[in-house]
Amino acid sequence: MQAYEKLLLANKAWAQEQLELDDSYFDKLAEGQKPKFLWIGCADSRVSAESITGAKPGEIFVHRNIANMVVHTDMNLQSVLQYAVEVLKVEHIIVCGHYGCGGVKAAMTQDDLGLINKWLQNIRDVYALNEEELTSIETEEARTNRLVELNVVSQVMNIVRTAVVQLAWRNDQRPIVHGWVFGLNTGMITELINVDHTYELPSIFRYNFPRPTADKIGS
Repeated sequence: MQAYEKLLLANKAWAQEQLELDDSYFDKLAEGQKPKFLWIGCADSRVSAESITGAKPGEIFVHRNIANMVVHTDMNLQSVLQYAVEVLKVEHIIVCGHYGCGGVKAAMTQDDLGLINKWLQNIRDVYALNEEELTSIETEEARTNRLVELNVVSQVMNIVRTAVVQLAWRNDQRPIVHGWVFGLNTGMITELINVDHTYELPSIFRYNFPRPTADKIGS
């Protein structure tokens, strides 16, 4: 049996198990999704949002990329963010990194890695902003893990600087943006930062939105 065939067999077993527990499970699942969470995580195969949080299908709207980045020119990420906030109306956005991240490790080298150099440049920018602190850390592992944390916080701030989130904060006082990091060797999530609508952005990052007209308010 080939590896992919095992996945198909496991799927059949999973589907049968759900039906045995609730014969209307898939009817309910097909009705639509109302997740409260948007998860922006690393593409690392060991860090599955649902697995490490115990969430069920439909509870977390997920976007993953190398090193859990929030890049303002990434139309994929920005489209996911807009849909999650404006259509799904998620209440929480979670940026979750993980210790020992390969993308972060690669960004700390001077190796020419081809196309991925352009993506890693965003992490190198975080390194440059925190170079004094990072170079004072003695071991490579500790230095990498600290950059993982700093990168998560930086991506949370990138979320907060988007017009999508700022408009939602003005209108609905949501979502709360969280920065988490997952320990592969412990299985535990550490909370690094939470930011909500009361956060005062530096003025250069704030958008001035037109106020709703009287007709829109009454509609």
